[in-house]
Amino acid sequence: MHRLLELYGSWALVTGASSGIGAEFASQLAQCGMNLVLSARRKDKLQELADTLAELHGVQVKIAPADLSQPDFIQDIRRVTDGLNIGLLVNCAGFSVTGTLLSNDIQTELDMLHVNCRAPLLLSHTFGKEMARRGQGGIIFTASVVAFSPAPYWTHYAATKAYNFFIGEGLAYELKNSGIDVLTVCPGATKSGFQEVAGISDIGTMSPVPVVQSALRALGKRSIIIPGWHNRVLFRGISRWIPRRIRLGLFAGSIKRLQSWGASKQ
Repeated sequence: MHRLLELYGSWALVTGASSGIGAEFASQLAQCGMNLVLSARRKDKLQELADTLAELHGVQVKIAPADLSQPDFIQDIRRVTDGLNIGLLVNCAGFSVTGTLLSNDIQTELDMLHVNCRAPLLLSHTFGKEMARRGQGGIIFTASVVAFSPAPYWTHYAATKAYNFFIGEGLAYELKNSGIDVLTVCPGATKSGFQEVAGISDIGTMSPVPVVQSALRALGKRSIIIPGWHNRVLFRGISRWIPRRIRLGLFAGSIKRLQSWGASKQ
């Protein structure tokens, strides 16, 4: 039996599963023999992935289409997970927009707050309580390397990822004696639908495959990881050794260049 099945049981719930890191989590968990509940907004993409994974790996795959920006999204997911022992929760849904906070649409910013912060809080509380009753489970939060520093032009996005970083680290401590493993993953730029939504270039992005491989290897052994040695060196070095006012300028310049390159490709 695969290590993940022994530790967390046979069912995993993955949000943001229609593309990018979420879809890769679904793929690698299916390879491990885990049955899946996949959630995202795009029902057609979810069903396509579900059919592919079920055929390739002989696992059960259910879909739970849901818009995590909506107040009652949890009901859509609970209807599908009712009666299932969800032993592993992967909070992967998230998005950003690029630009100054005051120029961005406030409803989009609120949707980002709900998807990036409220949804993982609600899901982790809901399914975490069930895991605690069983004395077994795992929860993954997807933060970002920008969780380590404010990032102008991604001001709110960076704040939402700092939220995920903090809640993941704190929850890992609270649950360390409860049979529940909590891991916070802090990827750098990763090839996914994120860049298109954020309006930036995907130059220099990492494949989601090693990001997920690193996370699944670390789950149950560590509480925080930054996939990719270059990301660890760059962002830990920046956050530790470069003064804050200079760091803000570096982030701002990098994000503006990515935005410019993204616009030039359209």
